[in-house]
Amino acid sequence: MALTPKLELRQGQALVMTPQLQQAIKLLQLSSLDLSAYVEAELESNPLLERAEDGASGGAGNDDSSAGTGDGEPFAGEGDGSAAGERGEWSQLTFDESAGQTAARLDTDIENVFPDDAGTAGAPRMGHDAAPPRDMDSGWSSIGAGRGGSFEGGAFDMESVLTCEVTLRDHLSEQLALAVGDPAHRLIGRHLIDMVDDAGYLGGDLEALAGRLGAPQELVDETLALLQGFDPPGVFARSLGECLAIQLKEKDRYDPAIKALVDNIELLARREMAKLRQLCGVDEEDFADMVAEIRALDPKPGLKFGSIVVQPIVPDIFVRPHPDGSWQIELNSDALPKVLVNQDYYATVARTARSDADKLYLSDCMQNASWLVKSLDQRARTVLKVAREIVRQQDAFLARGIQYLRPLNLRTVADAISMHESTVSRVTSNKYMATPRGTFELKFFFTSAIAAADGGEAHSAASVRHRIKELIDQESPKAVLSDDQIVQILVADGIDIARRTVAKYREAMRISSSVQRRREKRAMG
Repeated sequence: MALTPKLELRQGQALVMTPQLQQAIKLLQLSSLDLSAYVEAELESNPLLERAEDGASGGAGNDDSSAGTGDGEPFAGEGDGSAAGERGEWSQLTFDESAGQTAARLDTDIENVFPDDAGTAGAPRMGHDAAPPRDMDSGWSSIGAGRGGSFEGGAFDMESVLTCEVTLRDHLSEQLALAVGDPAHRLIGRHLIDMVDDAGYLGGDLEALAGRLGAPQELVDETLALLQGFDPPGVFARSLGECLAIQLKEKDRYDPAIKALVDNIELLARREMAKLRQLCGVDEEDFADMVAEIRALDPKPGLKFGSIVVQPIVPDIFVRPHPDGSWQIELNSDALPKVLVNQDYYATVARTARSDADKLYLSDCMQNASWLVKSLDQRARTVLKVAREIVRQQDAFLARGIQYLRPLNLRTVADAISMHESTVSRVTSNKYMATPRGTFELKFFFTSAIAAADGGEAHSAASVRHRIKELIDQESPKAVLSDDQIVQILVADGIDIARRTVAKYREAMRISSSVQRRREKRAMG
């Protein structure tokens, strides 16, 4: 075969990840908080984007459709979905009602940015003439980001501006400034405060600190003893035993018997109550009181001043029961950014643009703004479509409880709504659904299957874990169930499960073994 250059024609197919497709995929997997932050950044960088006022535009978000066991009539939900609209020429979402179903059609030439999505047929839509938002307060609290006032309009919320969370370091520094006057002790105290973790424990080497500061070791120990009297009790401890000892000394309860208990705290963790009571040298009644007192202490006193801001969970979907037995599913409009493209401003600025650079900049801004609005609209439709199918699949759980949670995987949902498995995976990441049973991440509804012993319908892993916990909670002190006995009970109930699986589920729920539970129940009477 001659090695000579030549030309060849080949035909093939490939998916090109355009910037618009990448943006749509990125928005799909963002949580509501991350999505709001992303849209805020776009609003700052793109002059053609502006925040839509409430009621200014329609959206695809809130369709209260009937899913599950009932065949109730669908009705219009709240009209602020993703606020897909353009000033001047609004991209309207209208209703088509036929055969008792609500269909959606976006009145633009938007192509589906998700190539694995079969389309938007059957998805909800809202028009400007749709019904106004219904009151969400019937059995539900309004969940969402609060609005601070401004001097331009509305009440100004001074409290939301002036208040801030006090961290553990700030709390300790204030006490140091008031309680310690000696400059040397105060300098060492500042370094010791920097060595305290969020739980209130002191980390690092005190000898190394003394060497670095050029201070005697006795002075460092003296400062540490002073700081261990700070609030909250137990702070600056170097171990769990020392933390508990500081709190007991604060309550004047650190006698020799309880000191022996604290020094052998690992025996309490292993539920070796008989051996521990013998070391303490007390009777059963006093020992029970000592154990109760230890358990009432705070093993991590610094966490009440946690320095990490914990964000509340904002549900993306609301699921509420309908009187006819079906379920109403709607998007949380408060968690969806509402933006629109200001075409009037674009037309005004475009007429004054002279240079090619200005025209190119305006064109890029217009294209990015339009695709952001369309991506938000598509994201709202896709999330709602997946949520409706999840509710349909897990109707028994919503109606009857955790023991009726069905085994479910991504492929089942993807096949039912004609989407790709990866799209469903992105939708269910960092999204939460508020139901009468509580607020759950969408991933919660996807559980592995455990075969039935009689060859019937499989059981979900979550329901089996719940059943195991029920059996252990109901056991009597004289008849503690071993893992083998739990297996026998589950097999009798039609659940085919192995002993090692029961042990794995029990350990995941932080339930001790039957031996440790028996010791604990005997010791506690």
